[in-house]
Amino acid sequence: MAESTYAAVLATGARAPLANAVAFFGMLVTGVALYLPGLAGAFGSRGAVKTVHLAIAAAWICVLLVVVATSDRAALLRTAREIERLGPDDVRWLTGRGGPQGRFNAGQKAHAIAQAAFAVLFTTSGLLLWFGERDTSLRLPGTIVLHDGLTVLASVLVAAHLFLALVWPTTRPALRGMLRGTVRREWASEHHATWVPLSQPTRDAPPSAWVSPGTWALLALAAAVAAIAAVELT
Repeated sequence: MAESTYAAVLATGARAPLANAVAFFGMLVTGVALYLPGLAGAFGSRGAVKTVHLAIAAAWICVLLVVVATSDRAALLRTAREIERLGPDDVRWLTGRGGPQGRFNAGQKAHAIAQAAFAVLFTTSGLLLWFGERDTSLRLPGTIVLHDGLTVLASVLVAAHLFLALVWPTTRPALRGMLRGTVRREWASEHHATWVPLSQPTRDAPPSAWVSPGTWALLALAAAVAAIAAVELT
């Protein structure tokens, strides 16, 4: 690795972000079409739009399971622990007083935590809406409001995320880390000062995920989700 770059150590590379992005915008477009009946007709019929919406949701869950199954799960766990820990420097950063940041700054940590919570709530409310059509006992009051409200909040966060990644000059270089797994040393030193001394790349290859029973369990779960979705949507 060139001395001018530092490894971003994104265990899943660009696969998980890409899967999230494609699924989010696919479900957003179909969800808006379901919310506005006039748009559903432009895509054929409301039933067809609903089927596509649910199929994208099921595919999103399957792809994430496959990504986790085939990645270095120990590195993923270390990343999750790093994101969920907010120290004094993070609090100062969030309150506008500055503070040296690690591999993820406090804003990135807060965004990741919020989107993870949204993913759980989206999945839960979406399943209740899906199966509530078959079993009226699952039609809980407020489920639609929760699902729609999450859509609005998530869209605002994604729009801000895209603005910082694509437009804002000081944060735009971070896009390289998301797409290529590396960022410039000079930029990392300025924006992630406490990470740079710890981010020397290692030459040790991670253990193969394919020898782990957990890998096959997650792949089996992904296959089960895909099979259930295929049966329910046909």
